[in-house]
Amino acid sequence: MQRRGIELELRDLSKERLTEKELDELIGERDYREFLNPRNELYRARNMKVRPPSRAEALKLIAAEPNLIRRPLIIAGGTLILGCDEPALKKLRS
Repeated sequence: MQRRGIELELRDLSKERLTEKELDELIGERDYREFLNPRNELYRARNMKVRPPSRAEALKLIAAEPNLIRRPLIIAGGTLILGCDEPALKKLRS
């Protein structure tokens, strides 16, 4: 992202994990399932694509296992970009 001219404030989620409250606020009214990382071992082991956890359970799981959240997770103003969304990233630069 920085190579693309986007200034970042980084947070190492493995050292400074998101709390359930932070996750709840971050996800807001969005579909929480979009935040689950399908490449994560726990996601695959629990077959979350077919049997997704409840929102409350997902918040607990992500808070405990930070690699379960899809990344990069970028917040710019009121915009949240989840994953490698090239069109959304291009909008940030313009």
